[in-house]
Amino acid sequence: MLRTATALRHISVLLKALTLSATICTLLLPLFMFFSRALSDIAASVVGVLFLVYCGLTQQWQWLRKPWVLPAALFCALCLFASYIQHNTAAILQAICLPRLFLLTAAVQNWVLTRNSKRLLLGGVFFALALWLMGQCWQQYFTGYNLLGAPRWPDGSLTGPFIKPRAGFTLLMLFFPGIMPVVLCALRNKALSLRFAGGLLLLLSVLTMVLIGQRMSTVLMLFGLFLTALFIKQFRVPFLALVGFLVAVVASLPFVSPPVYAKLVVKFTNQLQHFSSSDYGTLFKKAGIMVLNHPIIGEGMDGFRNFCSLSLHSSAPTLLGLPALSSPAGIGCNLHPHNYYLQVATTAGLPGLALFCLVVFLWLQAGAKHLAPNQHPQHIMLFVMCCTVLWPVTSTSSLFTFPTAGWVFLFAGWLMAASTATAQAPKTAEE
Repeated sequence: MLRTATALRHISVLLKALTLSATICTLLLPLFMFFSRALSDIAASVVGVLFLVYCGLTQQWQWLRKPWVLPAALFCALCLFASYIQHNTAAILQAICLPRLFLLTAAVQNWVLTRNSKRLLLGGVFFALALWLMGQCWQQYFTGYNLLGAPRWPDGSLTGPFIKPRAGFTLLMLFFPGIMPVVLCALRNKALSLRFAGGLLLLLSVLTMVLIGQRMSTVLMLFGLFLTALFIKQFRVPFLALVGFLVAVVASLPFVSPPVYAKLVVKFTNQLQHFSSSDYGTLFKKAGIMVLNHPIIGEGMDGFRNFCSLSLHSSAPTLLGLPALSSPAGIGCNLHPHNYYLQVATTAGLPGLALFCLVVFLWLQAGAKHLAPNQHPQHIMLFVMCCTVLWPVTSTSSLFTFPTAGWVFLFAGWLMAASTATAQAPKTAEE
């Protein structure tokens, strides 16, 4: 009996240590994704491994029955098979490691962020990092350099705390889970001073994004704010006022920041008018040819980078009365096609794309349950964030590498954890 009691105490201590370690890694993950791909990948992988150890000790494997887990497993298997038939060792190793991303989602959903206090703490980390990033952007705007001594990017973009132009996408990732819940709580408060502070924080965040000068991040922030206004009636008037503020800011850019105006307005307009011949249009065309030529299996992990140097042609569009697609050798090459869904399709073919889209749909379906915008601002903002970051018509970084993978798969688990907690809250209150 004494040995059994001692063993149980040891297991209990071990379980608490595992939970604490995974929580710390999760809280540090956003900071790691600021500056180190390696550390962020290691932290996310550690969370996944600790989750499996925890489940093995407690025999809590119910999460395997979640609707999204099976299609995610099949997707990983397709990526592995597509990589295997290419006889590419590096691609095979990447495919073997791919499940770690979905394990992060499962761990966050079912273990790390099941408590409201931890979700709020993570939101606080996002809030602090967002303020730090915006502060560095303004320092660089006024002084010409950030704390690292890095100047603006040659095209006029503000780099914030980074050396390269990554501030726009990172601020977008921090804005909805970190800044917006605070803004919404402040706008609902009866105290005029708090409402004023909330509105000022919102304006400052949007103005910072515009001055950063990254086009897609600015558009997606506006899209997410539009979704917020759709879900929350009280935010509709502030949103309309914000749109008017944005129009005024953009109109003043030629005088306030000519390089940002040249990139954000002139170059963006030109790219949209001549999209097919733009860099992004060429990338998308190349990826489209790859998918049409290999619709069932795909090219495996890193398939786009491995085969984009070839001269590619597809006559498949002629079946629909469209002109054939051709791309000369070396044209339209990059590490990835700059779109999550094209990257998935070139990796695992159309069946893999269908499975991934199913996973995304099941994530959003689970996260949309029990949405209570007037009571749980973090939940609704996480849903808006996932809709924004997973929006298909956009240019993106690589889905399978950090930091992008860390943001996407963390948000999915965080959203579903918040949704589950919202559903259980009334029952807890009754008990």
